[in-house]
Amino acid sequence: MPEPTNPEAGALAGTIAAGTAAAGSTAAGTTAEALTVAEPGPVSRWLSAQGFGHQGLEPDHLGIETLAVEPLFLPVIVAALKASGFDYLQCQGGYDEGPGGRLVSFYELVKLAVLADQIALASDPAGTCNALPATARPEQVRLKVFLERDGDLTIPSLYGLFRGADWQERETFDMYGIHYAGHPHPKRLLMPEDWKGYPLRKDYVQPDFYELQDAY
Repeated sequence: MPEPTNPEAGALAGTIAAGTAAAGSTAAGTTAEALTVAEPGPVSRWLSAQGFGHQGLEPDHLGIETLAVEPLFLPVIVAALKASGFDYLQCQGGYDEGPGGRLVSFYELVKLAVLADQIALASDPAGTCNALPATARPEQVRLKVFLERDGDLTIPSLYGLFRGADWQERETFDMYGIHYAGHPHPKRLLMPEDWKGYPLRKDYVQPDFYELQDAY
């Protein structure tokens, strides 16, 4: 993985190296029982070289590298990844591991500009594209933040780094009750503002029809 094009990313890594190393060991201690630690991939190795604490997880069925990150250090790690070329937040969302399990906020980061450059290089002056291989895909990494459902459900917002996080973080809050600190408009997106509970949690109890009639 290339060095960041933004020299500030290296400075950030040096500034928090000691703190993130400690956080990384804490994350390993609190999640080791439930998470399968994988051999470090290229992004994991680069983050470790820069002093960013994290935990490597098993890749998904498509082979996408997946990392567990502590909430406090999420924006700093994402800033470093953005400076190194992961310039597009493809998706942000959440899920519930199940009754008694944790709530998870995940982030899909993609090197979109790199793929655009490859496409441009494959095009001749007449505009006819010398097709890239069918297997050509942008480099991608998935970050996950695990939260105990009975603990602090607050994560720093990524709105300042990716404006596309706006509605996505609001929807995750609306459905799972995960709060994104620093979001400029931290309100529900789909449900009424006075709705009780978070509909996509596994422990959600749906109000019956007559309760809804009384409420509205």
